[in-house]
Amino acid sequence: MSKELKYAVFGAGSWATAIVKMLCENLDEVGWYMRSVYTKEHLLKEQHNPNYLSSVEFKTEDLIISNDINEIANYADILIFAIPSAFMQSELEKITIDISTKTVVSAVKGIIPESGLLVGEHFHDVYNVPFNNIAVIAGPCHAEEVALERLSYLTISCADSKKAKAIAKNFSSNYIKTKISDDVIGTEYAVMLKNIYAIAAGIAHGLGYGDNFQSVLMSNAIREMKRFIKKMHKMKRNINNSAYLGDLLVTGYSVFSRNRMFGNMIGKGYTVKSAQIEMSMVAEGYYATKSAQLLNEKNARKTKLPIINAVYEILYEGKDPKKTFEKLTDKLD
Repeated sequence: MSKELKYAVFGAGSWATAIVKMLCENLDEVGWYMRSVYTKEHLLKEQHNPNYLSSVEFKTEDLIISNDINEIANYADILIFAIPSAFMQSELEKITIDISTKTVVSAVKGIIPESGLLVGEHFHDVYNVPFNNIAVIAGPCHAEEVALERLSYLTISCADSKKAKAIAKNFSSNYIKTKISDDVIGTEYAVMLKNIYAIAAGIAHGLGYGDNFQSVLMSNAIREMKRFIKKMHKMKRNINNSAYLGDLLVTGYSVFSRNRMFGNMIGKGYTVKSAQIEMSMVAEGYYATKSAQLLNEKNARKTKLPIINAVYEILYEGKDPKKTFEKLTDKLD
């Protein structure tokens, strides 16, 4: 009889908190790494995360919580990372144990800036984790709706379908439906790109564009995403599936989307720095925009990415949002 694999989540934000909640529906015990001593102590005392999804109550006897990343990495067989991409490198540098035999699941929505690699590629290159032991979680699934137990959908992508099914099973519940995919690289790029397009949608809203333009923007965004992913990893995929188009739509339109919120502030005249200071959560699309731009520039034959280019010019080159979007409107169809 095979032993029951142990799961652990790394991160203490809203998405990490939602993942722990989902796993607790099916597992007797879940490991949880969080950097903040205060957050850990508050959660153990008050049974909820003080900073994110505070309405979600946990049975702390079902949790193995630690501020020591190596303790949690050593405890679990399945390591689920939900740390913002901008902080992944500094957290991973704390790992001193061998994790090459573990299964690593990325719930990170971006590329690791220091290496320019997808999270899965980074774990393979730096920590010798085999590609068959790497999985990716894609939506459409907002953490806030998980907290409210509203019906949501997840796609678990892994080259090993048996592992994908096992992980998916432990996420499934009466309010979470799951499916599996073998497009690990494609879904990981899609998870990154949708946040850039959500920033674009937010900028458009902040500038006063209406629903008609938003629909054209999203229509062009999914085609742009298809071109980008095909250039990076050519394989048979249906870009209209929920892991791609569905996740893009919810991130571009939802009131829970922090990337749309960030873009909306930029469109209304906030500087990048002032918008970042005012937001209490990280907008992953800010970092993803630079990563996507650099990846495309490295290609001998660049892909046409007018939306990403426009967002990059606004966020990193200080271009005027109004004038930049006026030019963008002529490039969309």
